[in-house]
Amino acid sequence: MSIRESSTPPGPARAWLLAIRLPTLPAAVVPVLVGSATALADGMLRPWVVVVALLAALLIQIGTNLANDYFDHQKGADTAERLGPTRVTQSGLIAPALVYRAMLLCFALAALCGLFLIRVGGWPILLIGLLSIASGILYTGGPFPLGYHGLGDIFTFVFFGTLAVVATDYLHSDALRLPALLASLPVAMLVTAIIVVNNLRDAPTDRKAGKRTLAVIFGERFARTEYLLLLVGAYLMLPIIWIWGDRSLFIMLPWLTIPLALPLLRLMRSGQGRALNLGLRGTARLHMIFGLLLALGLLL
Repeated sequence: MSIRESSTPPGPARAWLLAIRLPTLPAAVVPVLVGSATALADGMLRPWVVVVALLAALLIQIGTNLANDYFDHQKGADTAERLGPTRVTQSGLIAPALVYRAMLLCFALAALCGLFLIRVGGWPILLIGLLSIASGILYTGGPFPLGYHGLGDIFTFVFFGTLAVVATDYLHSDALRLPALLASLPVAMLVTAIIVVNNLRDAPTDRKAGKRTLAVIFGERFARTEYLLLLVGAYLMLPIIWIWGDRSLFIMLPWLTIPLALPLLRLMRSGQGRALNLGLRGTARLHMIFGLLLALGLLL
């Protein structure tokens, strides 16, 4: 039963779990695991980098989620008409000031983790860390919020996909490597697909609030086609990684997730409104399992 359907409001612990959006956290974990796997497959691994990079990625993800919750409420994008999961600021479960402070705390702790990673990886990691934190805030905040001007998909593809995998591999290998770049692309495609489902579902309310996502700018048909291309592209990248990335045939392991992808593609052909919440959860699950199998395939 959802919060909207229940007459009993959740307690503080449950409210904060809603705020950090627990189901989205694998989106932060998968790139670190895949980036570490590309390095370990070639005999390079710094164990503490895995731990600290995971913690930093989770903190940035949570900070970004809190920033979205806070700024979307401030800008009027989250209203009672919202079809997605409960947002704690809009629903009054947590005071806006507390959400804002929690956001700042998460980004501050991520910056502390970054100090260790900068010591390992030098100025490139400093630059990536600053851009990641700034983008997490500017996704929905600031004078030119990225998510309100059709840039959310690109932001997600770059920062929660390509850059996250490549930077993790760099922390282990001290080099920018083609295998990491290739492995990052299916991860980036699937994490972006999560955003596409979210934006398609929210397009009617986003349009009213002036939030110009790609689904609002180009319409539902574009969003559904984008989703198809991202999912198909993720699977088509696997033989490219096998050949150009000089990996073993085990890199094809994520093809085992095709039975999970096919129902999602059918749903996204015509699904509307709350039905797309199933697509959102299913795409997040696909991203996680695909990513785990990709990391395993890189290691075998």
